[in-house]
Amino acid sequence: MSDYDVPAGIDVLRVFCGPDGRHGNALGVVRDGRDHPDEASRQELARRLGFSETVFVDDPERGHLDIYTPGLRLPFAGHPLVGAAWLLDLEVLELSVGEVFARQDGEFTWITARPEWAPPRTLERYGSAAEVEALTGPPPGEGWLYAWAWEDESAGRVRARAFPRRGDGIDEDEATGAAALLLSAQLNRALNIRQGRGSQILTAPAPDGTVEIGGRVLLSVQG
Repeated sequence: MSDYDVPAGIDVLRVFCGPDGRHGNALGVVRDGRDHPDEASRQELARRLGFSETVFVDDPERGHLDIYTPGLRLPFAGHPLVGAAWLLDLEVLELSVGEVFARQDGEFTWITARPEWAPPRTLERYGSAAEVEALTGPPPGEGWLYAWAWEDESAGRVRARAFPRRGDGIDEDEATGAAALLLSAQLNRALNIRQGRGSQILTAPAPDGTVEIGGRVLLSVQG
């Protein structure tokens, strides 16, 4: 579905935009979740919208959210939470897995989450950023793949691309907060990730095992 086909009451954001304000992963935000009260109607709307994720706001004051891909409901996802935190201007978001703390820092919006909340991902390291760039589509195999390589290991700069491989029409995910969180936790270091066509994701692990994920958010369509 194009931006022009988005129904009233749904904002469209771009989350994890690059330094030039381009790219980022599209996110649909249904500001009043009561318009779609059950899981079936929410899943159908997410399928019709076709974004990698759509988030339903069930309580804008408490930050209670419900997240869907075109094919399934998610307990946690990074780019919907960063986008919702920016749009709703909240410091705490409520999910079934727990409370997600958020903060604004200049042009960046950050959330703090635990790696165990993220759905499983295969994090496959490639030999060079050029090899990641050269991928023409999802590599053979099943399950969610995060292909990554160092651009500058000493500086923590990573080149990455993400392939859901779940058959829901999303061949490549432009910017993936959950996978960035898992990679940062695995490497136990802060990362500056360039994903997809030019999106940027920042991460910072903390001593308590949580990881902060940050990025720029821009409003594309106001519903």
